[in-house]
Amino acid sequence: MTHIEKLKQFLESIVVPDLEKEINTLFEMAEHDGMMSLGDREELEELQEMHRECVDMLIDIEADAMDEAEAEEIISSLKQ
Repeated sequence: MTHIEKLKQFLESIVVPDLEKEINTLFEMAEHDGMMSLGDREELEELQEMHRECVDMLIDIEADAMDEAEAEEIISSLKQ
């Protein structure tokens, strides 16, 4: 399996679903409480930004705009 395939699988099966779950949890808590604290709002913004970055990586992978070295570097940074 190439680094690109590993990254795609990791993003699709673990990272993106986990981020979506956390984002949904924050929205559910806000809906239940009737409001969102400043800390929760900041966390939500960070999670949404991470989600966008992951989706952008998946788009790059699908468009063949990512090379093996870049995928390997991203995997290494995610493991830290």
